[in-house]
Amino acid sequence: MIHSLMARGVSFEEASRTADSVREVLGGRGVCSKPQIVNEVRRILGDAPFVGEQQLPSGADIRIHEKGGSQPFSKGVLAQSLLAAAIDPNDAFDVARSIEADLLRGGARDVDRAELREMACRTLASMIGPQSAERFLIWRRYQEPERPVILLLGGAAGVGKTSLGLEVAHRLGIGRVLSSDSVRQIMRIMLSPELSPAIHASSYDAYKLFPPDALGDDPVIDAFRAQTSTVAVGVRASMDRAVAENTSIVLDGVALVPGMIDLAAYTDLADVIFLVVATLDTEGYTGRFSARADGQRERAAHRYLDNLGAILRIQEHFLEVAERHDIPIVDNVSFDRAVVQIIRYVTESLRERVDPGSLKLG
Repeated sequence: MIHSLMARGVSFEEASRTADSVREVLGGRGVCSKPQIVNEVRRILGDAPFVGEQQLPSGADIRIHEKGGSQPFSKGVLAQSLLAAAIDPNDAFDVARSIEADLLRGGARDVDRAELREMACRTLASMIGPQSAERFLIWRRYQEPERPVILLLGGAAGVGKTSLGLEVAHRLGIGRVLSSDSVRQIMRIMLSPELSPAIHASSYDAYKLFPPDALGDDPVIDAFRAQTSTVAVGVRASMDRAVAENTSIVLDGVALVPGMIDLAAYTDLADVIFLVVATLDTEGYTGRFSARADGQRERAAHRYLDNLGAILRIQEHFLEVAERHDIPIVDNVSFDRAVVQIIRYVTESLRERVDPGSLKLG
């Protein structure tokens, strides 16, 4: 009902109050017909929202202007951009609907992109909160960056790094996503097992390719680090390419180990944000492996479950080095919450690096 009223030019606040009032009056009557609901809305708001409703313009009649041309207003596109505020997709669409209703109610036909951004910030602040508006504005500041944003998501096998990376990239509008598994696969073609045995196995069983006396007291971790030190070369090459092309990227993978990549080398070249993803609940870990088996034939659940001890040891190592290098940890208990947590950390990190004056509207 709220969405329908907003489409007829009613403000979000008034539409919300009206919906609550209708619910109070009709809620105890069981099933209500549409005419009953309409009559109750007319009693509260009068006939204004219904007059000439067939002639109401649509959002597509509005043109958004920026350098280089214009395009039709789309609340779907706007809602997508609002996800950078680290809000729920449903909330983002509600905010976009409210903005569309305000534009239509004001008779707008030509809107400047900067004006639309101001409306988005004001509406976010009033409907969701000022922090959401600030997060949105911070990320908008990075849409035409002087240097790229490079988000690194490290973690042990099966913690959900790739799924999180894809969703975060989608919500932030980052078009490039790469897994260190892909880098490792390419390097397997280039480097023979004799030359680099560690990369020709999974992270959790690479130790099996080494002679017993070639590893130390912690063979799982020693072999794992031997593998990641090799793959990290390819990861750094991917980061260098992102810098050269000034293109933001999300990199995820088990080869992204805190301390294995010299982040200081990118201080003046990119905004690098490093997070470690973990699944601290062992039962949740086991369940995720079983779910993978249903969707990916080549990843049989028993391979992960048979090596669960080694995988947990690698995760423990990730947690140790993350603490040592002051890298935040995201516990992937809830996918949606983890996505929001990552986006919030990204925008908070960027807020510390930008000139506060550049975030002012107008």
